[in-house]
This record gives sequence, structure tokens and C-alpha cells, in this order.
Amino acid sequence: MAETTAEREPPLPLAGLRVLDVATLYPAANVAAMFGDFGADVVKVEPPSGDPLRIFRGPRDRESRVWAYVGRNKRTITLDPEHPDGLPVLHRLTEVADVVTFNQPRKILERWRCTYDDIAARNPRAVVVTLNCYGDTGPYADRPGNGTVAEGFSGITHLTGEADGPPLLPSFALGDALAAVYGLVGAVIACYHRDVHHARGQHIDLTLYEPMLGLLATALAGWPPGTPAPRRNGSRVGTAAPRNVYRTSDDQWLVLSGTTDSQVGRVLQLMGRNSPDDTARYGRAVDRAEHADELDALVAEWIAARPLAEVLETLHDAAIPVAPINDMAALRADPHVRARESLAEFDFGKDDRVVVPAPAP
Repeated sequence: MAETTAEREPPLPLAGLRVLDVATLYPAANVAAMFGDFGADVVKVEPPSGDPLRIFRGPRDRESRVWAYVGRNKRTITLDPEHPDGLPVLHRLTEVADVVTFNQPRKILERWRCTYDDIAARNPRAVVVTLNCYGDTGPYADRPGNGTVAEGFSGITHLTGEADGPPLLPSFALGDALAAVYGLVGAVIACYHRDVHHARGQHIDLTLYEPMLGLLATALAGWPPGTPAPRRNGSRVGTAAPRNVYRTSDDQWLVLSGTTDSQVGRVLQLMGRNSPDDTARYGRAVDRAEHADELDALVAEWIAARPLAEVLETLHDAAIPVAPINDMAALRADPHVRARESLAEFDFGKDDRVVVPAPAP
């Protein structure tokens, strides 16, 4: 019997797109991997020595688990653009690709004849993503950098840490991961423009630091000219309260952010601090701003007298935004994360599995 349309699996949304990944390490290569998450055919070009990420933080004589994540969804070939026989092959691959990703410095792309203009001359439909710390233009374009450098340069690090402590870097690859998402978005937009409006391909000139400026949008927009620049303030945000991390009586931690007037009203009622004086002092945002530290301390004291499970249940019942501060083990075990299949697993060698974020959205 012939298979019906209803019985056939529909193609993934980016099926048919051909992506050539020439990048090394994490962020630009993850742009290509995310294309593969949604169905694109991705070919990964590696030098004869292999991508440096293969041995990054990996055990001796074994590939890195990070490589297993970034190398997903790809068919890999070995190619040396510095070899006379390798460069023509790279050029032929760029002639048929819809999207090409690079993180190499411009001077190397010029030597390979793989700048956007070079590739567009061979393939006018190509969307070329170049991703590095400072981008392809500007006075810093030739400076080396990475996600960590970009985090400091962007202002993110300045605003991270306790008010009386040093600036802090995150304990994960924030800049790299965020830039990859921006790279995917930019490339998909360019593909849509090309295919729907019958236009040429485009150069997606992406930096590692500019996506992080988006994380600072409210800080930048809310900073009046001529006033002191925003500074780090621990887990607090300006005069918004209650918004912080709080310790419970059983030495657990949670995060609470209930800063609207209606939410604060319910918090005050739970704490038994809803007298007319308390309401006048904390009930409205305009009044609460002057007493945010007091309110934060009251909430911290109330939470510190109760175990985590009780606080979570009480605040959930009152429709106050709150959650436990999960470590990686708790996140993997969480029933909501499991129900939504927010994490995925795949084989990594013998008797081993790698847990990674599932494609999102």
C-alpha cells in the first residue's frame, strides 16, 4: 500500500539548506550546529590536525564532550586550505553552500580568497557569517579575542558581582553561547530575504560583544545622561524589591522576583506586614524605591525562618515568581524539565552519554 501524506514525517523547517562550517572552536561552529538542529545539511571542514575543540578539556586519548555537542548534526571532512590541493576544494564547496560560517581573522580569509566578496563572486546567493570578538570593521577588528574578552569589554562583567567586590566573569561560556544564537538569527533572516525577495546573499558581520549589549538594554536605556553609570549590585537590580537570592532555614537557596505593586502586596500579607503603615511604605513602587533595602531585608528574614519546600509552596500558592536555585544535577532531575524534554542525550563512546540542551524554540 502506498504511504499517505499523513503517515509521512514532515521535513524539518530548514531541510534543503546547505551549510558549510569552516569555523573552529565554539560560537561560529555552533551557529552551523543549530542550523542542523532544524534540518539543514551541514558539512564541517576541519584541518588535518582536527578542530582544537576536539581535545578541549577532554580526558587523555579521548575527544572532548564539548566537541560532541558542537560537532552534532555535521558531516566532517578534512581539508587544508593552506595546501595547494585543498584551497580549490574549499572554493568549490563555497560555490554550492547556502550559508558559510567562519571565525578566522580577515587576513586569513583574504589569503584563502574566502572573504564575503570573494565568495559572493563565486556564489552570489551565499550568506556568509563571520564571527569574532570585534567584527570585520572598526579600529579593533584585528585584535584577537574570545567570549571571555567580549564579556569584559561589553560591560557585562562590570555589572556582575557584589557591590563591594571585584567584577566577576560567569562560570560558563556566556558570550560564546549568546553570539551563536544571534548568528543563527542573522543568517536565517538573510536566507529569508534572499529566497523571498529574490535578492543576493549577505555578509553577517557579527561580533562576540554586541549580542551582550542586548542583555544590557534595560540598564543602558534606564541610565539618564549626566548621572552616575550603573554599577554591580550583587543580585539586586536598582531599587526593585524584592528581587534577590535568599537562603532558607535548611541552608538551601532560591530566587524570588516579585516587584510589581500587586505582587508586593501579596508578599506583605504573607509576612504579616500589611498594616496601613507598611502598605504606605512598601505598597507602591514610587514609595517602595526609597525603602527597597528595608523590604529586601524583611523578605530575607521571613524566608530564612522557613525550609525551602515550605517557602516555594507558599509563594507559588500566592502567585509570586519564585524558583529553587538548581545545580546541574537538580536541573537534570527536575520533573518539568523532563516533561518538556528540555534536555537531550546521545551516545558518547562506550557506556557513556552526553546531556545537551534540546533544540529551542
